[in-house]
Amino acid sequence: MGASVFYLVAFLSIFFALMVIFAKNPVHSVLYLIVTFFTFTVHYILLNAQFLAVVNFIVYMGAIMVLFLFVLMLLNLNKENEPLKSGLVKILGIVAGCCLVVTLVGSLKATAISNPLVLQNADLGLVKNLGKELFGPFMLPFELSSILLLTAMVGAVLLTKKEKV
Repeated sequence: MGASVFYLVAFLSIFFALMVIFAKNPVHSVLYLIVTFFTFTVHYILLNAQFLAVVNFIVYMGAIMVLFLFVLMLLNLNKENEPLKSGLVKILGIVAGCCLVVTLVGSLKATAISNPLVLQNADLGLVKNLGKELFGPFMLPFELSSILLLTAMVGAVLLTKKEKV
């Protein structure tokens, strides 16, 4: 059951990543990228890395990709604004793509598919263990970094605030 879910999600990851590349509309490309990040979240859950799954879901899918989508919608991209690409740029793109394919084939030949790695500790990626570490021996650096981030945020607000004349 677990292996079939992994292979299904892996296929979907590759499929939607290719759709990001080959989509003609940039907004559709960003939407495919959001789905690709969702498949990565499923991979993190399958690897028992719950914290990474939640961070990937919130940060990448929720913040960065929505920001990309809004920027693309505000750019008003159309055929008239797109500059013409010269033949040299197209040839260099083909050469770079061929180099990428050669690199991928070489790396796939170098890796040997063997039995899956089994973790010694099955609770390795759980949020409970991360919380124990953050609020145990690393509590002081964790709290100091939160104060540093709060200070940076207040400083950014003060720097952008306009002076009243």
